[in-house]
This record gives sequence, C-alpha cells and structure tokens, in this order.
Amino acid sequence: MNEYPSLEPYPSEPRPRYVRVNVPMLTPYMTYGLLAVTVIAYLLQMASLLLLREDWLYLLGVKFGPLIREGQVWRLITPVFLHGSIWHIAWNMYALYSLGRGLEARFGHGRFLLLYFLSAYAGNVLSFLLIPNPSLGASTAIFGLLAAEGIFLYQNRALLGNQASRAIGNIVMVAGVNLFFGFVNPGIDNWGHVGGLIGGLLFAWFGGPRWKVEGIFPSLYLTDERQGHGVLAGTAAVLLLFIPLAAVGFLFH
Repeated sequence: MNEYPSLEPYPSEPRPRYVRVNVPMLTPYMTYGLLAVTVIAYLLQMASLLLLREDWLYLLGVKFGPLIREGQVWRLITPVFLHGSIWHIAWNMYALYSLGRGLEARFGHGRFLLLYFLSAYAGNVLSFLLIPNPSLGASTAIFGLLAAEGIFLYQNRALLGNQASRAIGNIVMVAGVNLFFGFVNPGIDNWGHVGGLIGGLLFAWFGGPRWKVEGIFPSLYLTDERQGHGVLAGTAAVLLLFIPLAAVGFLFH
C-alpha cells in the first residue's frame, strides 16, 4: 500500500497571547504640591531681593559646608526648594512635571515623596562632601527621579516589553548628556547630580514597584510585590550609604 504524506499543515508553535491590563493610576497630588511650593519659594526669593535687597531664603537655606558643619543640617534638604534664576527653576519644574506624574502614579504618593527628598538629600550630601561652594536647586531630586524611572522600567521589563528597552536607552542618554555638560561647566554642581542619581537608583532598586499580574483571564490586574515593605527597604538603602558619607563630611574638612 502506498502512503502519502498528509496535506494538513504541521502544527505551528503557539503564539504568545497579549492581554491588556490596567495600569494603576493616581492623581499626582505630591507632584503638583512640590511644583507649587517650589514656585512660591522662588517668588519669595524674588520678593526678598526686591524689598530687602537680600535673598534671605538663599542665605538661610542654601547648601554651604561651613554652616552645615556648625549644625545647620537642614541645608542638606532645603536647597531643593531654592533656585538661582528663572531658567533654572523653569527647567527643573518642567522635568519634575514630566517625570513626577508617572512616577507618583506607580510609586504611590508617600513613596514618591520619599524618593524625591531622599534623592535631594543624597545629592546634597555628596556635594557637601566634595564641593566647597554653595549650591541650590531641585536638580538633585530630578536626577533621582530619572534614575528611579530607569530602574522601574528595568525591573518590570518582562511586563512592559520592548518599549521598556527603548525608554531605558533614552533615560541613559539624557542622564549621560546632562552629566557631561555638568562636568564641563564649572558653574554646575555636578556631584549633587551624581548623588541624586545614586540616591534615586538605590531607593528604586530596593523599594520601587515590582509588578506582577494576578487574577483569572480576562479579569487580570497588577499588584506590587513590594507594597508595604518597599518604603522601608528603599529608605534604609539610601540612608545606610549617605548618613556615613555625611559624617565623613563633618569629620574631615
């Protein structure tokens, strides 16, 4: 008996099944609040210059090593609200608006606020340690947000797909270009940027959202594996590095 091959096609490999899962969304109240407070602080700086012939907010809050060593440790945080020009604050607030809304939606209000201030603290500590000149600005925190965005995309790349790789490449390029221009421009406190970048990276690596899909198709939803303990882990990671660095700045100058 002659045998003939079947004319039916060979079974194909199963194709990956893509489903749409709703991403957590929050109104970014903290981002809007930080924008408002920073703009108000800048207006008060301008009013102080106009009325009192001196920028008293600058004098009381700028990062300045000798005064920090005298005990004015609030200067490791307050520079995040102060700016030196309209272009300075405009650029930083544009970056905060662009990055902050999405990050706050993913991190949540409290965790985002901690990310912002811990990044600012980390940047000012490294600047305090390495740069004797006064410095100010929200860019320490902005670089922390940039790092946190990159870490979030990397740690959730399995869910986000190819768009995560492209976005990470853009973030690395933006950070690299800004750091390069910071190092070639002596008027920019680039060590503050580096510190903020490290602070945001550490906080997001240990405490940022790690998404997983739960539920039964088609009722699928995202949950955060780190919900509840992420804040503690991220905060500890930043403080365990930068508190000793701050202590070095107090002891050796």
